Amino acid sequence: MDIEVLGALSVSEHGISVTPTAPKPRQVLALLALHADRVVQVSALIEELWEDEPPRSARTTLQTYVLQLRELIGEALAKAGEQGVTAKDILVTLPGGYRLNTRGGRVDFREFEKQAGAGYRAMDADDFSGAARRLREALALWSPPALADVQAGSRIGLEIKRLDEARLCALDQRIEADLRRGRHRELLSELTVLVNRHRMHESLHGQFMVALHRSGRRGDALNVYQRLRTTLVRELGLEPSATLSRLQRSILMAVPEALPARDAEISGPPMARLG
Repeated sequence: MDIEVLGALSVSEHGISVTPTAPKPRQVLALLALHADRVVQVSALIEELWEDEPPRSARTTLQTYVLQLRELIGEALAKAGEQGVTAKDILVTLPGGYRLNTRGGRVDFREFEKQAGAGYRAMDADDFSGAARRLREALALWSPPALADVQAGSRIGLEIKRLDEARLCALDQRIEADLRRGRHRELLSELTVLVNRHRMHESLHGQFMVALHRSGRRGDALNVYQRLRTTLVRELGLEPSATLSRLQRSILMAVPEALPARDAEISGPPMARLG
């Protein structure tokens, strides 16, 4: 079974889609897919579907959704001509919950985590070309936002936030790797879009400041800092971090060639600073 959640939901068996069109069964499949090969408790599925107000028939209704998913899986197995395996072997009932077995199939978010992890290790080893390549490959698995066509309850909503944060961290590190490779001019257009999309993300703003300054645009780099500071003060009542303030001062005093790729202490900002 192959699973894709880094965009629209897609679950297929032998290349045949088993993704339902109805919203509630899609929710059930999405939560099972996010925890593929692990048990998802019935209580978690009920919470996802109905939050704090499940109907009295919640368990029975959930069983109906599971049966609908098994029908789709069974049809895919029959079309593929696979013998000796049933839908119940793939969408398994266990004490207290259900497990969706991938049987070694491709799971895009796990491939993303694998590639991103290799990129982070390359960064730690100062292999910036290798890091940029691995992180770019990881990010290529995305067509954001995650689970774009799924009606998300609290459980799936938390998973989407986790995945989005993981993507933003990988993007931040890929840009950092490219900066350290001297690709500051190539990054300008991308960073222009990113800092407007993430208006309080200090790391991206710091990278934009470095790229601008290294491109001979010192005034624009300082303007980026000032816009960020204005936004943080107005919306959060916070000043930019000491690290970003040091970067601003270094731009005031340094020539582009003397400025480091980025202050080593600037990293992804705390959640309160994400915009």
